[in-house]
Amino acid sequence: MALTPAVTAWLKGELGSTVDLTDLDARYTRLGSARAVALEVLRERLADLRSQPATLTVTGVVGLGTGENIKAYERQIAALESGESPAPDDPLDPDGSSLGGLGMVYLVERPRR
Repeated sequence: MALTPAVTAWLKGELGSTVDLTDLDARYTRLGSARAVALEVLRERLADLRSQPATLTVTGVVGLGTGENIKAYERQIAALESGESPAPDDPLDPDGSSLGGLGMVYLVERPRR
């Protein structure tokens, strides 16, 4: 299974434009879905950040913290796991609509007490 232009564009949108397309293609062939590829890459990036010190400070010169980057990766992973940002190759509902798409919510007034 090879990457399509739509899947490639979605992956670049999720992972950034500097990703290695040959690496993504190999992962896509192995994993079979764009969402799984994005999750694998993001989890690797998160693991790399966690393996480094969270803060580095040279007193009076510079301070560097990666805590917010870690939180951002965790939020992005959680969003992908919950089905947000539908991928072009996500499975379809029986009615032909994409899973995780927009739905309809009806608000009903509650009786007063």
